[in-house]
Amino acid sequence: MEDLYINFTASITRLNKLVQRIKSYEISKYGLQPIHVSCGYYLSKNPQGLTAKELCELAMEDKAAISRALKTLQEKGIVKYLPRGRNEIVQLTKEGEKLSAIISERINSAVKAGCANITDEERKFFYNSLLEISNNLIGYYQKLIQSEE
Repeated sequence: MEDLYINFTASITRLNKLVQRIKSYEISKYGLQPIHVSCGYYLSKNPQGLTAKELCELAMEDKAAISRALKTLQEKGIVKYLPRGRNEIVQLTKEGEKLSAIISERINSAVKAGCANITDEERKFFYNSLLEISNNLIGYYQKLIQSEE
C-alpha cells in the first residue's frame, strides 16, 4: 500500500531543501543568504514598497528574520526605508533593482529546469493541486486550533 504521508512530506521537504540550496548557492556570490532572495523578489514585485509586516506575510518568515535580513540589505545598499504614516516602507535601491533582475533571471532558470519534461497543462494541474492541498491543510489546522479553545 502506498504510504501517502511519506510520499507527501518527503517530497515537500525535498523540494524545500533543494530550493533553499539553490537560493543559497546563487545568492552567496553576493554575500547574502536565501532569505534575501525572498525579500528581493517580493520587493521587486512591489515597486511602491512594502512594510516589514507585509514582507513577513508574503515571504512567510517571522518578524525577527525579516528584520535581520532587511538590516543586512540596507547595509549593503540594496534597500532603503521611506516614511509612510506610522510605518516605514522598504523599497529596492537602484543597486537592489539590478541585483533583483539578476535574481529573477536565476529564479526563471531554476523554475524552467524544475519544469523540464512537464507540459504546461501538467504544471498548472500540479500547482493547482498543491494550492488546494495547502488551503485544505490551513483549514484543517485552523479547526485543530479552534477545537482546543
